[in-house]
Amino acid sequence: MKLKLYGRAYCSLCTQMQAQLLAQAAGRFELEWIDIDDIDELEAKYGEWVPVLLDSDGVEICHYHLDQQALDASLAKIS
Repeated sequence: MKLKLYGRAYCSLCTQMQAQLLAQAAGRFELEWIDIDDIDELEAKYGEWVPVLLDSDGVEICHYHLDQQALDASLAKIS
């Protein structure tokens, strides 16, 4: 499963969630980092509402902080 993490380069919450996800990604999922400041449409949609973690269908799993239960539930759907 490929997950998308929308965030910003200068966002400490984004950096924290990315590190938490990368620590558990091996063999479970692929993580794609997308800086919303590089894409006007995403910047307009999410603004300061980052980080946002989405599943491969574009459904939000969590935002601001990693919700481990929501992540595990999302990953279990495809197992």
